[in-house]
Amino acid sequence: MEHMHEVREELRQPAIDLRSLIPDVMKGYAEVSRAAMGEGELSRAVKELVALAIAITRECDGCIVAHSRGAAQQGATRQQVAEVVGVAILMNGGPGTVWGPRALRSFDEAVAARES
Repeated sequence: MEHMHEVREELRQPAIDLRSLIPDVMKGYAEVSRAAMGEGELSRAVKELVALAIAITRECDGCIVAHSRGAAQQGATRQQVAEVVGVAILMNGGPGTVWGPRALRSFDEAVAARES
């Protein structure tokens, strides 16, 4: 849980500061996020896995933490996350082999946090 916690803590205060400076933008982003990630033809779990693959591609630790946690909350399995990492490796080559394991570790941390 250490990595996930470190990333969340690193981003917490800057995110609060930014929300106070551009509240309408941040509210708009939150609304788009709710709309995009809601249940539909694709389940919320599948959407979290898609977002996780994109997070790996974008090499975004904060995004990886958010979407690995979301995937865990939506009941995604470790095997599903591993297969998503495989697709990210296919599409990204070498960088996928670096950021993909980070995503799997973050998912494992999220599952462990939910179980404790």
